[in-house]
Amino acid sequence: MTTSAPSRVAAQPPANPGRGRPLLIAPSFLALFAIVGLCLYGLPFFYDFFVKDLGWSRAQVTSGNALGKLVVGPLFGFAAGWLIDRFGPRPLMIAGILLAGAALFGLGGVTALPFFLFFYLLNSLAYVLAGPLPNQVLLARNFQDGRGRAMGIAYLGIGIGGFAAQHVANALIGAFGWRLALKVLGLVVIVVALPLVLGLRKLGAGPALAMTTPRPPLRGPLTSRSFYLLAIGSMASIGAVGGAFQNLKLLLSIDQHRTQDESKWILSLILLVSLVGRVVAGELADRWGPKRVMLLVYLLVTSAMAILAFGPTGNGIYAFVVVFGLGLGGEYMIIPLVAGELFGAAVLGSVMGIILTADGVAEATMPMLVASLRDSLGSYTLAFELLIALSALGALAVGLLPESKSHALGVGQPQRAEA
Repeated sequence: MTTSAPSRVAAQPPANPGRGRPLLIAPSFLALFAIVGLCLYGLPFFYDFFVKDLGWSRAQVTSGNALGKLVVGPLFGFAAGWLIDRFGPRPLMIAGILLAGAALFGLGGVTALPFFLFFYLLNSLAYVLAGPLPNQVLLARNFQDGRGRAMGIAYLGIGIGGFAAQHVANALIGAFGWRLALKVLGLVVIVVALPLVLGLRKLGAGPALAMTTPRPPLRGPLTSRSFYLLAIGSMASIGAVGGAFQNLKLLLSIDQHRTQDESKWILSLILLVSLVGRVVAGELADRWGPKRVMLLVYLLVTSAMAILAFGPTGNGIYAFVVVFGLGLGGEYMIIPLVAGELFGAAVLGSVMGIILTADGVAEATMPMLVASLRDSLGSYTLAFELLIALSALGALAVGLLPESKSHALGVGQPQRAEA
């Protein structure tokens, strides 16, 4: 089902609609580098220090991510999408970047669980305001052709940021200890991400444009079978990915007794391989259509969970690294491309606000469930088997989505983003 009417039409079209658009990839790249790469993928590198130094359980350490996604996502996810559709991504991104830096700085000083949970709530709100959602809308509205390629390039920021986070965090911990390392990382987030977002308008993203046609209602997407298949599929696969990644440092460091240096390299190699997955997924989405690429990505995630369930030890872990990294690379990026094909760019912010909120619930609960099963059973085996079933459910749901007749996000001429 495709929504046909574009939501925002300029009273007078810009004279050079394509000029400067490639530069808009840079703010998204750096925002995703900081908000997702450094914050989301960097924080689990510190989990074992909270366990060892503060005596917390695995379930308690992963509960920060869970609480943040369960509280912040439902409260702010749809509202953020609604605001982005009307006022553009720039104001929300500025607020989110500042909150992310403050959250990491605060986590470096906590000694009690309530403060840990509070700062994780701030981190989750920063993810909603400045993470994938506003960047997806920014890119979707500025690229008519080659959206998959543009999204793939911007999403390289996640993999590069996550790769860098493991090495930067390890170096900072060695130099200053883990607490000060978190505080410095918070400052790095702001310095890296904020300047180009402040300058979005100078890079070619104009202010909010006049409305000459009404924005299409959400009733169409929300009554579509495809919407619920996409929501179920993405929830299942992202839940499996989150459940595995959020527990991986604990598995490597505590259960498998690998050194901090070896654990750092395994985690960073996953994110390095994900760079290949992002570029390839973006290019293939433009050529094959997003739905087929999404199914391929979800099958890779299912295969990775199967490898993990067999308990790879020694160098066997690197088979998981390659397969999981490729799947991880396309995981988040492909969802807005499929949603845009199904429902159009006009309501993409609102649709993705709902879907990302649902995904956040899965991403929140699964890591804590996996950790709780490990705490109670003394092994990750059953938990990882559960992740196989969950990721397979995601692939099945995506397989039932209809083939799209068009590879375009929205209809008509490319739209200028609102900064």
